[in-house]
Amino acid sequence: MRDSVIHEIRITITPPDPRQPQRDMAGWQGMKTMLITGATSGIGLAAAQQLAATGNHLVLVGRNPEKLAAAVDLVRAAGRGEVDALQCDLSALDSVRRLADTLHARYDRLDVLANNAGAFHTRRTETGDGLEATFAVNHLAGFLLTELLLDLLRDGAPARILFTSSVMHYGTALDFEDLQLRHGYSPNTAYGRAKLANVLYVRELSRRLTGTGVTANAFHPGIVATDIWNSAPWFARPALAVGKRLLMITPEEGGRALTYLATSPDVAPVTGCYFQHNRVRAPSPAAQDDAAATRLHRACAELTGLSA
Repeated sequence: MRDSVIHEIRITITPPDPRQPQRDMAGWQGMKTMLITGATSGIGLAAAQQLAATGNHLVLVGRNPEKLAAAVDLVRAAGRGEVDALQCDLSALDSVRRLADTLHARYDRLDVLANNAGAFHTRRTETGDGLEATFAVNHLAGFLLTELLLDLLRDGAPARILFTSSVMHYGTALDFEDLQLRHGYSPNTAYGRAKLANVLYVRELSRRLTGTGVTANAFHPGIVATDIWNSAPWFARPALAVGKRLLMITPEEGGRALTYLATSPDVAPVTGCYFQHNRVRAPSPAAQDDAAATRLHRACAELTGLSA
């Protein structure tokens, strides 16, 4: 297993159809502590800048310390709140656990947890934990971090959990006999299944967190021109470059979807849902399977060393 270390940089809808009733959300006012993974570029960085502009306390999580330092400067320049940064390799479960330990040591509550980090691998790759990398980064890291921080979120209630998912969850299904995609790997299948897992997980979370004042939702930010496309094969890059200019939206536009769900009072009571264009949209049939959501939670708990 790789040696993963956390370093700190301290810098001083239409919703009305919630799946479950929640505790009163009237207290959603004032500065909030918001953690964003994948915060050094793309959607995460753009959303952090937008959220900082209203005076929130941002906790940025990223892998590269130089990029983290640059992100802190940009977010500080955009806002008037506090900005902290924590380095974490989300492809390593021990690094995620240490991140959670650091957060518990530093904060007594958390208002928003935005699991935004993502990866796209054209070839099947395993992490140091022996896990398929696309599933590990896009879903398991967020699953483990969320589970380990549920007490801080409950203490911060009303609080919100967000997962950056994708329309690519449509048309795919989980194979519980091969969650690691050891057979028939394709990058689109791996990515789509990980994003489907996001939607199923928030569905299960909404059930488990009923009455706590903590909501959980997933969203599609749009087809955004971010660095995630840099791992595309060389022969596809010219077409992607054109697509970025003509067809894809900017990170700032994509970040607004995260910002909306993190702050809007309109979505305060909404939980267990999938959003597109700031509206609740029915996810795929596979993402509405409650039995699969419960089974996935149990499988992810086993993969990450948690008790189900």
